[in-house]
Amino acid sequence: MENPQRYRDTTIYKQPSPCSLRKLADIVPARVVLYMLSFSGFLVSFMMRMDINLTMVAMAKSVPPPASADGNETSPGKPVAHCYVAQNTTWSEENTTVVPPPEELGEFDWSPAIQSAIVGSFYWCYILSQIVGGVLTQYFGTKTVFGGSQLLTAICSFLMPTAADIHYGAMIALRSIQGAASGLTWPAMYAIVGHWIPPAERSRFMSSFQGFSIGIGLTYPLCGFLIHHFGWRVVFYTTGSIGAGWCVLWYFFAFDTPACHPRISPQELRYIEGCVGEQVVGGNEGMPVPWRAILTSWPAWAIGITTFGRIWVHYVFIIPGPVYMKSVHGFDIQTNGILSGVPFLLSYLASVAFCYLADVLVTRQILSLLNVRRIFTAVAQVVPGILLLLVGYLGCNIVLVLFVWFVAVTLITAAYAGAMANIVDIAPNLAGPVLAFAQTIHMSASFLSPIVAGVMTKDSQSLDAWRKVFGVAVCVSSGTYVVYQIFGTADIQAWNYPDQKYPQSVREDSQPLRESPQKDGKIVPKRSGSSQVQA
Repeated sequence: MENPQRYRDTTIYKQPSPCSLRKLADIVPARVVLYMLSFSGFLVSFMMRMDINLTMVAMAKSVPPPASADGNETSPGKPVAHCYVAQNTTWSEENTTVVPPPEELGEFDWSPAIQSAIVGSFYWCYILSQIVGGVLTQYFGTKTVFGGSQLLTAICSFLMPTAADIHYGAMIALRSIQGAASGLTWPAMYAIVGHWIPPAERSRFMSSFQGFSIGIGLTYPLCGFLIHHFGWRVVFYTTGSIGAGWCVLWYFFAFDTPACHPRISPQELRYIEGCVGEQVVGGNEGMPVPWRAILTSWPAWAIGITTFGRIWVHYVFIIPGPVYMKSVHGFDIQTNGILSGVPFLLSYLASVAFCYLADVLVTRQILSLLNVRRIFTAVAQVVPGILLLLVGYLGCNIVLVLFVWFVAVTLITAAYAGAMANIVDIAPNLAGPVLAFAQTIHMSASFLSPIVAGVMTKDSQSLDAWRKVFGVAVCVSSGTYVVYQIFGTADIQAWNYPDQKYPQSVREDSQPLRESPQKDGKIVPKRSGSSQVQA
């Protein structure tokens, strides 16, 4: 049995600190630098992805909706339509009409269908590029793939205002390119985790992926401010500039493996290699991907299916959510932007707490690794789904609605100590391809969820219609979790290694942090005497 202390090696934090760049590199572990790059990378990626959601309100001309002269009064048996009395109205003998503020009038005569096509075109190609991202990362490494995808997305942001002036088709083309490029980011970053992060630290490192929550949380209020003061074009120039600037930092400070890092301390290098050396095979660029084994792996399917339910609920909050806030509760664009963004800012803090708690439960052997993954997956999708349904039945009690809404969005981040971290557990060598496979499944919910919500509310934006939307969400989130409960595992799969062969040291050893009375979380035992299984 290997020494459990190897997962608790703190000597790299106890080095003397003379004032020199070399010693500064010793003081700040390379893993911390990678964490910050991962966090800021996803933050920037989602800023460039989400800026269109609020900017579209200022770009497209809108038809002023009629406002009921009797405010919010309803007749017996009639569903409640909204929880506010329309403001900024003009009255005539025929009807009463809402007058939008100047920044929401728009300049392009785009129908709702065209607007949906522009926003949704990102996700069409985003899903299709997941597998490509996993393959490219195996051959070119995370540094090239992740950095290149971010740079291409930033260039498209710069070109977006020009494309809008030319034709909406040009915007659809640029959004499609952005989606294809952004689809490479998740498989690329997952691939680097197995090489850099010891098992006892992986849950905490996964919280860096929650940079996307900060990105969403900052983008909505930032867009509202820029649109109000400078116009919608400045939004794209701002996000594009931030993305390009980040690429410079990534180029100088990111490296695919610890052995490639020119500034890593010898102590940290030994610590990382001692912890992950038996799980990963060098720099796995060029390592063949056993797609047949992945496609027939129930643990991989379980991760993809259960996460489909989480993404379904998550995107109810992200895309139809602001529509619900506007149509039912009557928030203007700036207030809506703030209320839509704040929960995602809180999400990052919650993700750090969840991931830290998961590591504590595992390293102290309070729970097995698999049970930790199951519990946090349930917290991330079953509980938010139930809370979302509760929002619909809280009616017009805006204080309780916002409180439950914020809590639900915050809990979703527990997934990064659950099923999302489980990807690295079962295949540290092939985390990129496995993530690509799982993302192809679960990111389809990113456009299916808003489509279903749109279909269910196209005839009426009443509170009753939104209750149906929320009801479907809780059914999807709870139903998909059952699959993970049955087929989920924390075992390293045989196909994680070249030619399906376990290293000799792995055969003789196991992860102390994954021990349990049920041997949960160990290497999958061989099923036959043969040392090789055909993929």
